Amino acid sequence: MWYAVSAPNCCISYPRRPCSPRFLRKCSVPTSFCVQASLPENNNGAKVEYTPWLIVGLGNPGNKYHGTRHNIGFEMIDSIAKTQGVVMNTIQSKALVGIGSIGEVPILLAKPQAYMNYSGESVGPLAAYYQVPLRHILLVYDEMSLPNGVLRIQPKGGHGYHNGVKSVMGHLDGCREFPRLCIGIGNPPGTMDMKAYLLQRFSTVERHQIDAALDQGVEAVRTLVLNGFDQSITSFNLRQKYKYHKV
Repeated sequence: MWYAVSAPNCCISYPRRPCSPRFLRKCSVPTSFCVQASLPENNNGAKVEYTPWLIVGLGNPGNKYHGTRHNIGFEMIDSIAKTQGVVMNTIQSKALVGIGSIGEVPILLAKPQAYMNYSGESVGPLAAYYQVPLRHILLVYDEMSLPNGVLRIQPKGGHGYHNGVKSVMGHLDGCREFPRLCIGIGNPPGTMDMKAYLLQRFSTVERHQIDAALDQGVEAVRTLVLNGFDQSITSFNLRQKYKYHKV
């Protein structure tokens, strides 16, 4: 049986079936809430169904943290929402949520409103509610091991001591097999405290690099949602790795 979740101008449909890991089996979705999108029919007249993507940016809520290094995940979600015309106007599972599409693929954009260390309290319930498989949960967050403004897309990985990612993994039954878009913010200079660095705003030069990275990230997310982890994602990661290297 197919269940549809519906709201104006948007549709997410999925089969109710046993899922793995265990967290995906906890919720049955009421059919009263719907998210619908117009999907084309194939040559046989059958409607094509697309698996939705849950795209989550990590950050801290409130003006105090706006524009800080640790909130770059929120900024990427805002950039995707603006480009795709998604309105972020719903609170669900302790997150600010917007529903829309990239091409014909339904997407849910989310910005957890609990603090960074509790991000999983939003991601786990949202994934369960909408029955989004692990391979379609894209986590977007800051990464100190990458130079400022350098991006990297991976199909899976560990938490790398990032407390937000660690929380998400904890609420996905410890699973790590979900995609992530890492946005480089560089390492703290000298002996600067790491927490102070994460809550610091970007310099003018760094801000220009981040703004360019956000534009590139939106296009990368579009490519991933529409085509999956194909050769273009591999090429994207390679270009990002060397984009600040002068020949």
